[in-house]
Formats: sequence, C-alpha cells, structure tokens
Amino acid sequence: MKILMILTSHDQLGNTGRKTGFWLEELAAPYFTFRDAGVHVTLASPKGGQPPLDPKSNEPAFQTDDTRRFEADATAMAALASTTTLSEVDPADYDSVFFPGGHGPLWDLTNDRHALSLIERMLSAKKPVALVCHAPGILTNVKAPNGDPVAKGRSVTGFTNSEEEAMHLVEVVPYLLEDVLKAQGALFSATANWGVHVVQDELLITGQNPGSSRQTARTLLAALGKRAAA
Repeated sequence: MKILMILTSHDQLGNTGRKTGFWLEELAAPYFTFRDAGVHVTLASPKGGQPPLDPKSNEPAFQTDDTRRFEADATAMAALASTTTLSEVDPADYDSVFFPGGHGPLWDLTNDRHALSLIERMLSAKKPVALVCHAPGILTNVKAPNGDPVAKGRSVTGFTNSEEEAMHLVEVVPYLLEDVLKAQGALFSATANWGVHVVQDELLITGQNPGSSRQTARTLLAALGKRAAA
C-alpha cells in the first residue's frame, strides 16, 4: 500500500516578516502511523526538495514524541530533504493522499492546480483523501464532478476561527477556512480549541488541528482497509 503525503512549499507568514511552512507534528505523527503499519510513504511538495518547516512547530512547547522521533530518524529526514515535485506525481501510483497542515498551505496548496487536480482524481477513483488542520482549506478550490465545491453538503472540519484567533493570526491569513467552507455549503463541525476532532464523510477525511493528526491518519488507514476488503 502506498500513501502520498503533500507538504507546503510556502514559507512567508503573510506580511509579518515571520516564517511559516508545514507543522511538524502534522507530518511526524501520520508519517509514523503509516510507516509502522507497513505502508510505503512518499513525500511531495509543489517545489520539491526540502519544504519549509514552521519554526514555531519545533519549539519545545510543541514538540512531541513523534516530532523527536522524526528528527532522529535518518530515513524520515532524508525523505523530507528530497520531496518529490508535485507536478511529477501520478495519482494512479498511490492508494491515498494525506495533506499535513501548517499555515503554508493557505497560500500555495490552496491555489496549486496539481494539488487540486490530484484530490479530484483521487476522489473520482474512489480513493480516500485526508487533510488536517489548515490543509482542509485546499478543499475550497476543489470541484465535485458537477462543478460544485467538493465540500458542499459534506461533513468536514479544520482549523477553526477560534483557534486562529488564539494564534492572533485572523488578520494575517489570506482566508479563514471555517468561514469559506461554511459559505460553500459544507457541514463544518468542531470541538474545543486544540481538542481531537476527526470527521469522515465517505472518502473525505478531515482533522481539526495538530492534535488530531494521528487520529486522522488512523481513520485513513481504516478507510483504506475497508476499501481493500470491498
């Protein structure tokens, strides 16, 4: 079984002069959930090579056993240093795709035609798609076969307005994914800030925040198991 994990290549936090990128826990926890289950994991990003790490995600307060394990794992670090260029990815080669968050995806993956097309093709091929934290914002530009927003009428979650307010970034981010998904007709749900919350709507799996990343990955593995057994 093969899972593609797609990371952001964007490293600027709006006009703040601060750095952003992918959130380390949202890569590390799913990565080891998949790898420990015997799944082959490929990392990709729009620009390929080393994607930018949100430096805040590696501060002591946000480090976890998984993030420490990732940074001590030579195989994992080598894969991160040489991610595949997204435009070179063939979705037919993978059983599923997982998008870690961080603020970076709000700027690049949301508008990346390769990322959008990949999600559309995966869902069309009846393959599950999972996104966590800010990555569900990518769905705002993904279309269903009938041309509607893919999240219209679907149950989803993602980084909430309340969590963005807690980060003092409401005025910095290009859009609030909760607001846009709701405006598109998504059935958006959430739990308390930083609580674990994962939503599955058929082939579409979304997690609310960094702490939800492991459970999002486990839910994806369960969906893949059911698909393989069908």
